[in-house]
Amino acid sequence: MGILEDLLGNVMADQGSRGGRARQAPPVQAGGSDMGSLLTALLPVVLSMLASRGSGAGPSGPGASRGGLGDILGQVLGGGAGGGLGGLLEQMQRAGLGEQGRSWVGTGQNMPISPDVLGQIFGQSGVAEIARRAGVTPQQASTGLSELLPEVVDHVTPSGQLPDLDQLAASIEHLRRRMGA
Repeated sequence: MGILEDLLGNVMADQGSRGGRARQAPPVQAGGSDMGSLLTALLPVVLSMLASRGSGAGPSGPGASRGGLGDILGQVLGGGAGGGLGGLLEQMQRAGLGEQGRSWVGTGQNMPISPDVLGQIFGQSGVAEIARRAGVTPQQASTGLSELLPEVVDHVTPSGQLPDLDQLAASIEHLRRRMGA
């Protein structure tokens, strides 16, 4: 898995040196030189977004829903797109990036995605909200998401197909436990 496995390994090593408690990600350097810190800050946000079971219905607005971040994806992508992994892939298709999304789900090589196109998927306000939640700049969020999304989606779709909601939740929970969250 590359970046994701390295990131989780570093988080686990750091937790071991801190007595096993999960740590909050350190602030990311303004120049974006510390990619590990950036990805550590973004990973919980990405996992929360993908875990969303939101359908676009129900309460909306900051803090008005089940998991806050879990509904960000539904809000960012528009209520009709739903939430979670399916909503992300649907919006990628709408933005002309369906081939990349399919490669992340499939069992072959993951196609890269440019940081510049994340605004097409999430909208500029969505990227800004993700950045705010992770404590980074929008540019850093786009850079980190372009690295992290392909690997996380690949990880939660090991069979090359979209998992059902229970399988997805279990896979995301496994990643969260490995992070110590």
